Formats: sequence, C-alpha cells, structure tokens
Amino acid sequence: MDGNRRYAKKKKINDMTGYDAGALALLHLIIYCMELGVKYVTAYAFSIDNFRRHPEEVRKIMDLTMESVMLLTWISKLRLVRVHFAGNLQLLSEDIQNAAKRLMESTAGYNNFVLTICICYTCSDEILHAVEQSCKEKWDDGIGIMGYDEGNDYERLIKVVDIEKRMYMAIAPDPDILIRTGGEYRLSNFLVWQSSCCHLSSLGTVWPEFGVFHLVWVVLDFQQNYHYFAKKKLQL
Repeated sequence: MDGNRRYAKKKKINDMTGYDAGALALLHLIIYCMELGVKYVTAYAFSIDNFRRHPEEVRKIMDLTMESVMLLTWISKLRLVRVHFAGNLQLLSEDIQNAAKRLMESTAGYNNFVLTICICYTCSDEILHAVEQSCKEKWDDGIGIMGYDEGNDYERLIKVVDIEKRMYMAIAPDPDILIRTGGEYRLSNFLVWQSSCCHLSSLGTVWPEFGVFHLVWVVLDFQQNYHYFAKKKLQL
C-alpha cells in the first residue's frame, strides 16, 4: 500500500467515532475468520453495565446496533452467516428487539459461520437467567427443585447440564480463544462460565485497529499451546 493510500485509510478511521470504527473492524474480522476456517465468532458489543454511561453515548450505541442489524440482514442474503444475539434482549427498544429476532429467525438454518453478538449481556445475568429457567421448568413439570433417590438421600434435580442448556450462549461451543484488546487482562463479566479452559490473549492494540495480522498471531499462539488446552479439557 502506498503512502497516500495509507494516509487515506488512517484518515477514514480517524473520522469515525470509536463505535463506528469498532463495528467496521468486526465486519473485517468476520471475513478474516471465514478465510482461516474459523466457524464461531462471539463479539461483546454492549454490557448491561454500559447503561450507566452518559445517555447520549448509550443512544449512539443503540443507533449503531440498529444499523449493524440492518447491515447483517443484507449480508445474510448470501446465506453464509447465522447471526445470534445473546443477552437480555428485553432491555433493548422494541424496534431493535424485533429486527434482531427477525434476523435470527431468517438465518437460523445457516451453519457455515455462526456470529454471536453479546448485547445487554453479562455472564452474571446469563447464569441467573439459566438457573431461573431451569427451576421454572422443573416447577412447571411438578418436580420441584429437590427430590429423593432410592437411598432416601437428596438428589439434585437442577444439574450443570440443565443450566448450560439454558445459557444465552448455548448455541455455540465453549470458546477456544478469548481475545482482549487495549492491553486489558480482565474478562469484564464476559463468558466467565465458558472460558475456564480457553486460551486468553491480551493485545495492546485497541479494537478498531485489530487486523488480520493480529488475528493470525493469536491463532498461531493458540496452535503452539493447543495440546496443553486439550489436556486441560480432558481433565474436566
């Protein structure tokens, strides 16, 4: 790329807001992952805790969310990407909820690539939701929460598998790699349940500048440590 093109690209990114540039980076990441044969990608778009931010900032994110849903709806016509929104969608406005549901329904049969966007999400809320749903279903079935086995000992009727089936993220397998940009090392309440045996990669690069070379480096680093993570998963 010549100097003028590099300058034009940098100016274009700088003219965007951080959220616009971040959304563009995600679209590029989808293409890169498809090229590398990665099937599942999960992006943390908006935490429930983010509602505490300035109302104007929240409004900007919600507007961008609606724009992204519309763009993904157009992309879905290629019949390549299944889009799933994970989180407490009831916290979204009705128009975004309806658009997100239509997109999920229209792409439900596409399995070449699965994109999960976590919005209005925290893992704490996800676990609480899964436990509540598990208890409600047992109660509705007339079973109750605790039962007795033949030895008159208490048997747990709410098991780990029941909770995992009702997670927002049940659509995708547990991640192999979790990437934090901007030099962050904390999980920020993201996929805490699912990431016990995944490769954690922290990059100093901020998210809008995350590109194909960063992705390739992360994948190669994971491959070098693959046997370690595979062994840990077998021990669970």
